[in-house]
Amino acid sequence: MPTAPDSPWWAPARHADRRPALLLRNRITEAVRAHFAARDFVEVETACLQVSPGNEAHLSAFATQAIGADGSRATLYLHTSPEFACKKLLAAGEPRPFSLARVFRNRERGPLHHPEFTMLEWYRAGEPYTALMDDCADLLRRAAQTAGTSRFAWRGRDCDPFAEPERLSLAEAFDRYAGIDLLATVSAGGETDRDGLAVAVAQAGLRVAEDDSWADLFSRVLVARVEPELGLGRPTILCAYPVSEAALARPCPADPRVAERFELYCCGVELANAFGELTDPAEQRRRFAAEMAVKQAVYGETYPIDEDFLAALAAMPEASGAALGFDRLVMLAVGARRIEDVLWTPVAG
Repeated sequence: MPTAPDSPWWAPARHADRRPALLLRNRITEAVRAHFAARDFVEVETACLQVSPGNEAHLSAFATQAIGADGSRATLYLHTSPEFACKKLLAAGEPRPFSLARVFRNRERGPLHHPEFTMLEWYRAGEPYTALMDDCADLLRRAAQTAGTSRFAWRGRDCDPFAEPERLSLAEAFDRYAGIDLLATVSAGGETDRDGLAVAVAQAGLRVAEDDSWADLFSRVLVARVEPELGLGRPTILCAYPVSEAALARPCPADPRVAERFELYCCGVELANAFGELTDPAEQRRRFAAEMAVKQAVYGETYPIDEDFLAALAAMPEASGAALGFDRLVMLAVGARRIEDVLWTPVAG
């Protein structure tokens, strides 16, 4: 008989229930490392403590105090991603770094979220972001083979991890699933038309509030109408995000309204987020400042900008990079119900 879900994770009977999935997690970890080693990637370990946890408006970090030998104090943050450190390694001359990093995000806990989790992040110097789409497809197949499954499943939805992923732009997805012409509300310079999108969202039958920004409306449509339809039957690569929704990505050469960003979905679950990386430090600073202005307005706080990161960005080669939620990948591969089922020692609380 299965143990009660409210028993502690260390209860012997509950651990016995969870152990097969945890052992598969270890095997998938080994398979991922072998996958990257065979492609001349180098595994790197990045420091968890950083002067900035990242500068995205809706990411919340854990802060701590570093105490010097003289008693001086400085605020440091647990990183929300190894991204800044990995890009510094690109600037240092590492052409293909990858990391299986423990990362930390506050305000996040649920079936698909945990305050501490593992992020698989990898970069390709001098290669297009479309190469990362192939990487993602390969990783899905590798995880499925290792787990001995032909289907990923979550909450009654399934996906064939061996199928070629569908590539779908945001504009196509908004039109298909919500009847909205998204790019009609984005100018050639990337500026967004909040009122135009509000009219379209209301016509699509979704709520519009007076204080909603363009980004709020974009996210509402994405969550309510688009994401539930992605990765059903076969994986979906959702690409060509509006530039305002891709703070760390470079614009697409063919259409400056959108950026080289994609996300990978299986069973309606977002697994990965990837960019053709922005390497212009002045533009990156401008975007960080805009994100922190939103964060101040919404949450009443901001995070510092890592000046060392901007200096490294000026020396970084053209590159593409991806971040994949490793625990979510394992969860889908083993058919787990929630992320804590595939964590050896979940965070208390």
